[in-house]
Amino acid sequence: MTVQDIRAFNRFYTNVIGALDYGRHLYAPYTLTESRVLYELAHSARTDAADLRTRLSLDAGYLSRILNRFERDGLVERGPSEKDPRRRRVTLTARGRDAAGLLDERARETVGRLLASVPPEDRPRLAEAMRTVREVLTARRRPRPEDVVLRDTAPGDLGWIVQRNAAVYAAEFGWNPDYEGLVARIVADFAEDHDPHLERVWIAELDGRPVGCVMCVRDEAPATARLRLLLVEPEARGLGIGDRLVRAVVDFAREAGYRDLVLWTNSVLAAARTVYLRHGFSLVAERPHRSFGQDLVGQDWRLDLRATPGRRRAGAEGTYDE
Repeated sequence: MTVQDIRAFNRFYTNVIGALDYGRHLYAPYTLTESRVLYELAHSARTDAADLRTRLSLDAGYLSRILNRFERDGLVERGPSEKDPRRRRVTLTARGRDAAGLLDERARETVGRLLASVPPEDRPRLAEAMRTVREVLTARRRPRPEDVVLRDTAPGDLGWIVQRNAAVYAAEFGWNPDYEGLVARIVADFAEDHDPHLERVWIAELDGRPVGCVMCVRDEAPATARLRLLLVEPEARGLGIGDRLVRAVVDFAREAGYRDLVLWTNSVLAAARTVYLRHGFSLVAERPHRSFGQDLVGQDWRLDLRATPGRRRAGAEGTYDE
C-alpha cells in the first residue's frame, strides 16, 4: 500500500458522503467542525474546554469562538471545572441537546441511505473491512480515556447489552443462563416502555465498537431512580469508563429531579464497590442468596441526590452487576 492508495480512498469516501448529502443540509446551520463539537458535548456527561480541544485537535482560539457562538445561541453553559477550577466546564442546555439530536438523526438517515444501497449479503463483508481498517490503524497506539465516547443507543445495542452481560459474567464468575434471562427482561421492559425524560441508556464506544453500558430507570419507590446493567468490557478496563458511566447516571438522575439513586449488586464485584463509593453511594443492606448457579451476597446501595456532589477520583474498574 502507498500514500496514494490512502489518499485515493479518502477522496472516494468523501465523494460518497458528499453525494448522499445532496441538499447540503446535513450539518446546517452549523459547520462540520461545529457539529463535531456538538457531538462530543452530547456524548460526554461533563466536558472541559481543554478536553474538547485535545479530543478534536482544535486551535484554542477557534474552539473559543465556536463556544462563544453556542453560548450566545443558548446551546451551551460554561462554568468552573470540577477537576480544576482554572479550567472551564462546558455542558449542553436543553436547546443544545435538541440541536445535537437533530444532527445525529440526520447523520443516521444519511448513513442509512448509504447502507440501503449495499446488498444485504455484502454488508457483513463491508462491516468486517471497516473493522479491519480501524484495528490496523490503531493497533500501535494504546487507547486513551479521551478516545472513549458515551452515546445513546443505536439499533442492535440493546441486544449487545444482553449478549455481553451474559458472556462476561459466565466467563468471569461462572454465572449460568438465569442471569442472561434477567438481563433480557430488564432490557425488554426498557425497550417496550420508557420515558426518555426520566430513563436512559448509555453506551461507551471505543474505536467504533461498544465496550461498556449502563442504564438509568425509574424505581418503584417515589422520586427514586435505579442504576442497572453497568458493564465494562475486559479489554477496555483501566480507561475510567466505569467511572464515567456512573457519573453520567448520577448527573442525569439529579437533573431529572430524582431525590435518590439506588442499585443492587453482589459482594463478589469488588471493583464496582470502589466506583460506587467514589460517587457517594452508601451500602444500606446485605442479604445472602442463591442465584445464577452461585451462592452470592446481594447488596443494596443508595445515593442521596440532594447532597452536595463530592470530589471524585479516578480508579480501577471491572465487571459490574445490574
